[in-house]
Amino acid sequence: MDSTKDLIIVGGGPAGYSAALYAARASLDVLVVEHGMAGGQIATSDIIDNYPGLGSCSGAELGQKMQEHAEHAGAQSTYGSVSSIDRKDDMFIVNTDMEQLEAPALIVATGATPRLGGFVGEDEFRGRGVSYCATCDGMFYRGKHVFIIGGGNSAVEEAMYLSNIAEHVELVVRRDVFRAPRGMVERLLTRDNITIRYQTSIIEVSGSTFINRIVLRDNATGETHAEMFDEGSVGIFVAVGHDPATQIVAPYVDLGSDGGVVTDESMATKTPGLFCAGDMRSKSLRQVITAAADGAIAAMSAYAYLEESGRI
Repeated sequence: MDSTKDLIIVGGGPAGYSAALYAARASLDVLVVEHGMAGGQIATSDIIDNYPGLGSCSGAELGQKMQEHAEHAGAQSTYGSVSSIDRKDDMFIVNTDMEQLEAPALIVATGATPRLGGFVGEDEFRGRGVSYCATCDGMFYRGKHVFIIGGGNSAVEEAMYLSNIAEHVELVVRRDVFRAPRGMVERLLTRDNITIRYQTSIIEVSGSTFINRIVLRDNATGETHAEMFDEGSVGIFVAVGHDPATQIVAPYVDLGSDGGVVTDESMATKTPGLFCAGDMRSKSLRQVITAAADGAIAAMSAYAYLEESGRI
């Protein structure tokens, strides 16, 4: 495989493979570099059922379909972990653990990772009672009891959203105050089915197939107690923020207040030829559909850049 391409895309999630599809259809020689499974973060999701027209499928299945679609259009894929990106003579040099690649245009779509709640059983019950996205998984808890961990904007927004779906929403705030603005909290308090546990932390969950036992700690006294539920009747949403994966592009971009990359509407960064797409961007909604839209825009913007600069 030729190491020089028209366009290199770092990240094989919905943003990356949507970009690859559009770029390949525009007849660009495009390569996707992914270090894990096709689909990126969504590959760890048991069910994706909010992508329009698709119905319900696993995240891994959707990621595989996206890869196959892009490759059918002419995109190529390679597996490797990108360690750094250099820029020399208007070319981007992408250094991986396997090879060195270069292209005059680059799309980075490395996603964002939800911060963990840090309680025992969190990994074991991920997707089976533990979630990190209300708009993704809220419908699975219709009429049920949900806990939301966090006291910032994200937690309040998740609680408001889930209060329209779940029977009862409990916010678990580790301090005695919210970090979210007062106005948001005041609106939260108008909901009859939302209660708040201040100075409280969830420290352990357990069960068989689904969660039926939650251990909470009073952060003021240090005392702990367990609460029991019917299995499958309760869920925990961790809403303590996301960490956009921006390390490899940090020298070439500006970052927003949420840690994401600042782009314009064309997905362009402050560095000519460098575009960022998907959950790594500074944005308000991180979903499969918004990542895919970002990818399509980034691909067409990269095409325009290459054409205007005489590279194609």
